[in-house]
Amino acid sequence: MQSTKINYVELPARDLELNKAFFRQAFGWDFEDYGQEYSAFKHAGLDGGFFQADFCSRPQTGAALVVLYSDDLESAVSHVEAAGGTIEQVIFEFPGGRRFHFLDPCGNEWAVWGPLV
Repeated sequence: MQSTKINYVELPARDLELNKAFFRQAFGWDFEDYGQEYSAFKHAGLDGGFFQADFCSRPQTGAALVVLYSDDLESAVSHVEAAGGTIEQVIFEFPGGRRFHFLDPCGNEWAVWGPLV
């Protein structure tokens, strides 16, 4: 059987520069631009990119939810807020961990999970 696995993820961004600034500040991601309408992110756990679009990615509309990991959720919340993100769901527990949801400046929904404390 052939080995096939998730390798890359692409997400919309209404404002590429705004989203790049947010993810640089909040999580330390690096970017490489490919023209004016696409920017790839690196050092995010899984590589991917943002493409220029007038829509956003939200699970409520059928999009996949991208979930990040952090050892310190409270610190992650602070970084998200300081960088201009909006907390969509405060930290809550689920079997095996805790997580919160946030919106990036372009309206995409993300989650960050971490261990129970």
